[in-house]
Amino acid sequence: MNRTLFTSESVTEGHPDKIADQISDSVLDHLLSQDPRSRVGCETLVTTGVAVVAGEITTTAYAHVPDVVRGTLRRIGYTNAAYGIDAATCAVLTSLDRQSPDIAMGVDTGGAGDQGMMFGYASDETEELMPAPLVFAHRLTRRLAEVRKSGELPWLRPDGKSQVTVEYEGAKPVRIHTVVVSAQHDENIGQEDLIGAIKAHVVDPVLPAELYDARDCVLHINPTGRFVIGGPHGDAGLTGRKIIVDTYGGAGRHGGGAFSGKDATKVDRSASYAARWAAKNVVAAGMAARCEIQLAYAIGVAHPVSVHVDTFGTARGVSDAGVAKAVQEVMDFRPQAIIDRLGLRNPIFTPTAAYGHFGRHAEIRVPDVAPTQEPVWFFPWERTDVADDLRRAAGL
Repeated sequence: MNRTLFTSESVTEGHPDKIADQISDSVLDHLLSQDPRSRVGCETLVTTGVAVVAGEITTTAYAHVPDVVRGTLRRIGYTNAAYGIDAATCAVLTSLDRQSPDIAMGVDTGGAGDQGMMFGYASDETEELMPAPLVFAHRLTRRLAEVRKSGELPWLRPDGKSQVTVEYEGAKPVRIHTVVVSAQHDENIGQEDLIGAIKAHVVDPVLPAELYDARDCVLHINPTGRFVIGGPHGDAGLTGRKIIVDTYGGAGRHGGGAFSGKDATKVDRSASYAARWAAKNVVAAGMAARCEIQLAYAIGVAHPVSVHVDTFGTARGVSDAGVAKAVQEVMDFRPQAIIDRLGLRNPIFTPTAAYGHFGRHAEIRVPDVAPTQEPVWFFPWERTDVADDLRRAAGL
């Protein structure tokens, strides 16, 4: 078979765009914890010393936005003015209005909050049923945050990126070919010490031994030689600017709509989750090795205008049309049905805003946005709870 290379990237929670995503989703969760029917479209801009929160919100709840912003920055680790933004002293500007009644008119009757197409994807190449390059890239950025917060590498700062190139033989990952890690750091750490520490404490511990051979992998650690200025001081951050990091690392298609800061009446978010849930169940059911599902909606209309399934020639015992028929028989893709089935009125969204919205099957505690409510411990769209139903519907 021909061997090919495919690359995906990830960024840490301290990356400026991810800060913006986390602030937007923290505002959303604060409101949902008080009013589960809040309609939220919240956008954030962060730059040196300033956070700007804008959007359209209709709710009976209240969130003191400056407190949400400062709490998010503090949790990430922006607590030092030398980093360019400090949770205690940064300026917070807000410009919030109500949701348009023209949109609400269609959503109130159960229709989609916007038009557009959304994609879900799954692949059997990893345990998470996600593309291997993205899984490994997320592991690296999560590890950067862990060793920074634990004090294991105290000279790390919050911003950082990773990139992993995997060599495939056909559709099977056979080798990690190249790894890139860029980690923001204090001025007092030398390049040689930094490279050795990142390799020993970040790269080597998290990459699978069956695919990663340190002697045979091209490794680039802080390839410019210096990464002191970063975060919002180095680049402005905006909500929704890391949509490929959020989804499938480029291996699956994307409809173009971002997730963070949007409540689940907005199908950019809820239908993307439903499409992932459907695609993952198809693969978990053994009906295909890879599956991509597209849903498309018209604003104010409940049922999707189309459902498209592509298994890339990997379907087993059933055609793509048969998979599509089974998916539509078992799953209800109306926005209200998605919200009810996946529990999307719960304040579960802040943890999605860093390290990807998909493939996170481990238990993840929701930040303490609602002390009076029980925390939600999972991403419901990652369940494989209808795999058997799909097999039966397909006659397998």
